[in-house]
Amino acid sequence: MDTRVPVPVEVRAAYQHCEQITRTQARNFSYGIRLLPAAKRRALSAVYAFARRVDDIGDGSLPAADKLAALGGARASVTALAGPAADLSGDPVLVALADAATRFTLPLGAFGELIDGCEADVRGTAYATFDDLEFYCRCVAGSIGRLSLGVFGCRDAAVAAPLADALGVALQLTNILRDIREDFSNGRVYLPADDLDRFGAVLVPGGGTELPGGGTELPGGDALEEVVRFEAERARGWYATGLRLMPLLDRRSAASAGAMAGIYYRLLQHISASPSAALRRRLSLSAGEKAMVAARSLTGMTPVALPAGPAVRP
Repeated sequence: MDTRVPVPVEVRAAYQHCEQITRTQARNFSYGIRLLPAAKRRALSAVYAFARRVDDIGDGSLPAADKLAALGGARASVTALAGPAADLSGDPVLVALADAATRFTLPLGAFGELIDGCEADVRGTAYATFDDLEFYCRCVAGSIGRLSLGVFGCRDAAVAAPLADALGVALQLTNILRDIREDFSNGRVYLPADDLDRFGAVLVPGGGTELPGGGTELPGGDALEEVVRFEAERARGWYATGLRLMPLLDRRSAASAGAMAGIYYRLLQHISASPSAALRRRLSLSAGEKAMVAARSLTGMTPVALPAGPAVRP
């Protein structure tokens, strides 16, 4: 990477646009991104801004066919960045991302995996087994872990890449548990069917009680709470693997990654401690809790305390 080349005025404005997106929309990740030195902070903000664009397409209100077309356009635009004469068309996110790719070793192809995952959402893909869900998590979150690693830099990329991928899976599993109610209301179920069957839980899109304002009410019951506890324990194993990445990073990058992981792990603890609350409402951390986790990471403290034991396969 070469962060010493001066940033042109128009490119700096593009980065500022991406950083504004990050500050206002990355409610958890922004705490970690802020801990990076300027060049890395700008680059990771550009990565986040494009990823957010893709997510917003997938979660938006367009008809499915239009969403798939828009995702195809996003795929084409990021693929073109690797070409000799990419047409950025004055798009500040693409301008910033293109510049970041010249300064850091960004695996831009990972954005294609993110788009694959969002296309699966649009098509209403269901997950029969955890292996199916793991593949989805690697697409939508492991990809971002590997892109982030390209910004962080590391001592041994061959060792670090699967660990960054595993940390992404851990964070996505936490997201899924946090958003069960909201996703169900929107007709999506990410929990593997065989895990639901194992505990006798029933969660079929469109099978709940219709709400007056739209969407459907999540079915209650002890069985679904047991599924949440089971998946939370599984997520802990992925954190145990992913956090092996920390010693391979420089201090500021480790602090950034540790803050992000620590915030999500703390959220997972809240979900695991009270699955019934997680199924009633969307749990989140206070700004104070997030700031505390970030501060601990910056001082070099381990972001989370994980139980000893075998880690899951990365």
